[in-house]
Amino acid sequence: MTGAAGSSRRRLALVLLSGGLDSTAVAALARRTGYAVSAVTVHYGQAHRREIDSAQRVAQALDLQHRVVDVAFFRDLAWYSALTHPERFPLPADRTPEAMAEAVPVSYVPLRNTFFLTLGAALLESEALHALEVEGVAPGTLEATLFIAANAIDYSGYPDCRPEYYTAMAEALRLGSKLGTQYGVPLRIETPLIRLSKGEIVRLAVEAGAPLGLTYSCYEGGERPCGRCDSCGLRAKGFAEAGIPDPALAPA
Repeated sequence: MTGAAGSSRRRLALVLLSGGLDSTAVAALARRTGYAVSAVTVHYGQAHRREIDSAQRVAQALDLQHRVVDVAFFRDLAWYSALTHPERFPLPADRTPEAMAEAVPVSYVPLRNTFFLTLGAALLESEALHALEVEGVAPGTLEATLFIAANAIDYSGYPDCRPEYYTAMAEALRLGSKLGTQYGVPLRIETPLIRLSKGEIVRLAVEAGAPLGLTYSCYEGGERPCGRCDSCGLRAKGFAEAGIPDPALAPA
């Protein structure tokens, strides 16, 4: 696309795609903002594969280059969670959004987003270094951006969903990367949903053409969403606020 003598910008983007409502909205939004977008889904040993299957369908619908990375060993490290060991820790159910905000629930997976950002950054930095050192792209014309669907408004109180966390992580990635220290190209982190309500996210997703009917958000992983876990509750709240039926709940 662009070489050392070129003037066009190379805008690389990697979306951390879970297969849920929020990350699908972010993937659709990134595609509409001029990035060369790819996606990665992390199988980290979570209790079910349903969201991974949804991520694969979403990526296909959005025509994204997509990788599923199997790091299931993480389940044995981040063991204190209902998402990695549901047989030991029951999922919270039937909680109000206000109750969700009171404390970090046992559905929190220790340092999951930190791990995901590191994995995504490693892939994105590899692509960026190849562009610089093999293709001859000039550092001043290169952008490298990680997109993650963090939200700090309607969420379950997870500490790794807050703006200050992403500011700190972006600086850590700059300081810890060849891309940032040698070439002065930061590994940016974009969190376009972080200050939006669930209703606003649903509306944004629809406007961006996100294939919401392919998404899956439930923590239980059943054939149909449980309707009781925090994720189901927040999703239902979003569609209700937006005044839009949830296409994933339409009869088969």
